[in-house]
Amino acid sequence: MEDLQQIAEFKTSPELVEKLQQYSIRKEYEAGNIILNENANIRSIPIVTKGTLKVIRTEEDGREILLYYIKAGESCIMSFLGGLHNETSKVKAEVEEDAEILFLPVDKVSLFIKEYPQWLDYIFRSYHKRFEELLEIVNAIAFKKVDERMLALLNKKTELTGNKTLNITHEQLANELGTARVVVSRLLKQLEEIGKVKLGRNKITLM
Repeated sequence: MEDLQQIAEFKTSPELVEKLQQYSIRKEYEAGNIILNENANIRSIPIVTKGTLKVIRTEEDGREILLYYIKAGESCIMSFLGGLHNETSKVKAEVEEDAEILFLPVDKVSLFIKEYPQWLDYIFRSYHKRFEELLEIVNAIAFKKVDERMLALLNKKTELTGNKTLNITHEQLANELGTARVVVSRLLKQLEEIGKVKLGRNKITLM
């Protein structure tokens, strides 16, 4: 229960924390696991208590782009909206770091909105945060070069993991940026030449 009590909106409502514990199902996942696929029915809302998820959008041609990360204490606003409106998922959620997640049934989401203002505040804060992150993605795609976006993404990953060495392939990085692997490989080599990164087998270290 302590992990939920650390969420700002829940600190003033022990009863809400108790209800979340009562009605949610707690599951553990390893990095790389998919917890939600595109076009899947949304039957529950995830609240991450440990680890990190990444939310991805896939285009018709198979290309992917990273939309945002979900850290401990956060949830997926796309799941909230889809679940409340009985729509299928528009995104894919994948475990970035080993994670522990609470799954709250969709019917309880609506009930809690009516009974606990703190729950509604939590949803609004999540919506605001994701909206700002999506604006950043749009701005980066429109106005920044791929090498700038890639370096920003690598810095974000090191911030999340607390480790300057990332276990990631060029293919994975390309997918998250929505570009080709050959482009990522070329840009990483350039960054290595100017001393910003060090490359290893399926590893990238920020200098």
